[in-house]
Amino acid sequence: MTAADNVPATPDLRSTARRVLRFVKPHRTGLVWTILAYIAAACTEPLIPQLIKTAFGEGFSSQAFAIWWVPVVLIGLFALRGLFGFLGQYMLNQTLTRSVMDMRRALLDALLKADASAYTSLQPGTAVTKVVNDPQQILTLLSGTVVSILRDGLPAVAMLGYLLYLNWQLTLLSMITTPLMAFVVKKVNRRVQQIGARNYDAQLELVNKVDDITRAWRVVRSFDAGDYERQRFAEIALKVQRSALKVSATNALTQPMSQLIASIGLSVIVSLALLQARQTQTGVGEFAAFVTALLLMTSRLRHLSDLAQPITNALITARGCFTLLDTPAEPDLGTQDLALARGELELQDVKLQYPAAEKPALDGLSLTIRAGQTTALVGASGAGKSSVIHLLLGFGRPDGGRILLDGLDIQDLRHAALRRQFAVVSQDIVLFDASVADNVAYAQPRDAARLEQALRAAHLWDFVQTLPQGMETPIGANGSKLSGGQRQRIAIARALYKEAPIWVFDEATSALDTESERAVQQALEQWQGKKTLILIAHRLSTVRAADCIHVLSQGRLLESGSHAELLTRDGAYAAMVRAQHD
Repeated sequence: MTAADNVPATPDLRSTARRVLRFVKPHRTGLVWTILAYIAAACTEPLIPQLIKTAFGEGFSSQAFAIWWVPVVLIGLFALRGLFGFLGQYMLNQTLTRSVMDMRRALLDALLKADASAYTSLQPGTAVTKVVNDPQQILTLLSGTVVSILRDGLPAVAMLGYLLYLNWQLTLLSMITTPLMAFVVKKVNRRVQQIGARNYDAQLELVNKVDDITRAWRVVRSFDAGDYERQRFAEIALKVQRSALKVSATNALTQPMSQLIASIGLSVIVSLALLQARQTQTGVGEFAAFVTALLLMTSRLRHLSDLAQPITNALITARGCFTLLDTPAEPDLGTQDLALARGELELQDVKLQYPAAEKPALDGLSLTIRAGQTTALVGASGAGKSSVIHLLLGFGRPDGGRILLDGLDIQDLRHAALRRQFAVVSQDIVLFDASVADNVAYAQPRDAARLEQALRAAHLWDFVQTLPQGMETPIGANGSKLSGGQRQRIAIARALYKEAPIWVFDEATSALDTESERAVQQALEQWQGKKTLILIAHRLSTVRAADCIHVLSQGRLLESGSHAELLTRDGAYAAMVRAQHD
């Protein structure tokens, strides 16, 4: 669902605002000091017209006061205002940065806990924007609004009090334009909400397009698709530009309309003040003080009329950002823990069908993976091999049947306890923008001896020795500084480094040359009998040494046995071997 699917009504924005304030509440002390600093600054505001009144009313008399007091008082007054303004801004920024950090942590936590199904629709660019950019933008816009309210709103209130003291009748009369101004701001704000939601979605679409181009640059260039991508980018960018222009045009109406309404009220009040002064013979000082205070208050109110735009934009962004926060967490219903499993796995009549799929991925699959043995899962694409691994790791729940680990139903195990038993090398290699050592020892304690052992077993040690910083050499985003085979070998080393009883290699050697593949296989053979190895491969030459080979087709088990036994049966496996030799 996009931000524009439901045009936000005022109650919706209010609930979003309350959610934003929850991240500010723990740091409310800084906000209190901010308000106090700006209140102190606002208290100096009425002193300006009072100073003008004194100067114009008594200052022309030679015996009134010394002339040098005027610059001293005026400079001191503005120095105090500057000091209080600085303190208020500093305390507000301190509150802002801490609140942004808390919001980012909450969003990242939601991302880490999100159900596996959420990642099928959540694009990386969108996730980056919601976790990194949106919190900063939301609280920056709102903090700017808070500053404007404190910097302009409090002095306006103070000036209003001073005006009531000078002439309460004319001051109350000046309020007649307030309802009309509020009506205009409300109408404009409603329009901004409608356009702003569409603008936010368009910006996310643009982010995702740039993310696609960056990740798939090899595909783009190999297809000579530069012009195509430029055209697609230009179309989306044009959509963003048009929606942004509509938002700006709508917001631009607020200030001139507010100023027009305010000018009408101001002209009426000044005319009445002049008329009253002539009738009551009011002095020049009192009239100048009233007009100066009125102009200062009007100037402050004009600034406040521009606050609808940043508030609305911030809350629209927050509502889109909180869709990530509201992503359903991965259900973890298990209660049992398991320190270290033997590695015995059993699938009993397991059924699995993905949403919107016409056929089940697993259709009553039953098989056994013995502890300490090497077991291979083979079959055509779509046979159900990766779905088995998907369920073994708890990324989904079977629609029927059970999966047992050492006799325990994996649904009864906590996810952390279950996944602790597995080290996986998938066909989709994912590396981190860190050093070789950080990638191999990912989320594990660093041990130099274990690192060397894992790198040697992955046939990577000699290459690492040639790098400028050895194991501490950065490998770039997703291993961009490495070849395909090197990336795959680092992923293999990472799995070997993890002290898990079950190792899963899903097409783990597909990008390796024959020599490297043979070296990795020899390294794995030394673990036979000590680790449960699960191999998934299309190249059958890589699974010949397996203790047991399970042949899958359309989510069912066709046959099982060793390489020699299956060849003797002359069934599906034998046909696959012949097909690869032809």
